[in-house]
Amino acid sequence: MRVGRREVPITNPGKVFFPEPGLTKGDLVAYYLDVAPCALHHIRRRLFHMKRYPNGVEGDFFHQKRVPPHPDFVGEQFVRFPSGHSTVFAVVDNAAALAWVVNLGCIELHTWGSRVGDIERPDYLLIDLDPSEGNPWEFVREVALVVKEVMDELGLASYPKTSGATGLHVLAPIRPELAFPEVRRLAKALAEEVERRVDDQDVATTTWRVADRRGVFVDFGQNARDRTIASAYSVRPTPDARVSAPLLWSEVARSDPTRFTVKSMRRRIAKVGDPTAGMWRRKASLLPRFEQLGIRPGDPKLVELRRSRARRLPPGSDPGSARGQTPARRRSTEAGSAGTHEPGSDPG
Repeated sequence: MRVGRREVPITNPGKVFFPEPGLTKGDLVAYYLDVAPCALHHIRRRLFHMKRYPNGVEGDFFHQKRVPPHPDFVGEQFVRFPSGHSTVFAVVDNAAALAWVVNLGCIELHTWGSRVGDIERPDYLLIDLDPSEGNPWEFVREVALVVKEVMDELGLASYPKTSGATGLHVLAPIRPELAFPEVRRLAKALAEEVERRVDDQDVATTTWRVADRRGVFVDFGQNARDRTIASAYSVRPTPDARVSAPLLWSEVARSDPTRFTVKSMRRRIAKVGDPTAGMWRRKASLLPRFEQLGIRPGDPKLVELRRSRARRLPPGSDPGSARGQTPARRRSTEAGSAGTHEPGSDPG
């Protein structure tokens, strides 16, 4: 197959990957090439984790971090893990590289939260709304709107998308200036504020132990170095070939994740466009948001960095002032000190 100026070998394009809707590997490649203008800006310059389904969704799958021998239009990035092990990830920066990884059976687009150049610092904060068993989708939608409310007060742009499975992701683009543990600390405080506002454990919870959860899990733990999520426009390995679909906030209250599939997404994009257009031009600094949420960064150096930046700003221009102080006031007067109900068993 010719993709732009490059030749990409597609083997067995007629192999059925999704028996229920009758979609083949060739159909999957075609979908990704059609949505590439929307999808690539979410995965470009990120470490690509391969989850390969060589025989489609009803066959076995396996994970592969190390990129196999590849053409020069597929990028790569060496990474060393704290354990001492190392590997070389693929980097998918163009439509031809996207078609190449799909040909390997990568139904999903799993990427890190940081980009090549500084893989230790993410460029988005993620709140993952994961319903507990028995939770209706209506609860997920309700909690998502509270997440938006808190992010709005913090001055963070927020972008919702269906996970493509049972949940919903809310991403806030951020400047890549903080390491993953610091972003996670702030995400935790944000999640706890959402939990406090909902004020019903049957609807929203940050309880870490699965056995103790009842409501939608407001998950902040995905903000970690080697965690991956299915990116926007990624297909998921569901029988109906569901897609992780970006939403407009005006759509969230009436959204239905089953409506977004490989067969429907092209029509949706033609109708509403790309709700994430311009997203990565709206990166905000998290430094002032710690104070807004009533917590301090874990790294004392960040406190001084925040102060030095504040001294350089004209009076009244600090984005951490004004309405963004509301969550911190509420947390200190109504919820007590932060960080009191995450069990020590948290693996993150």
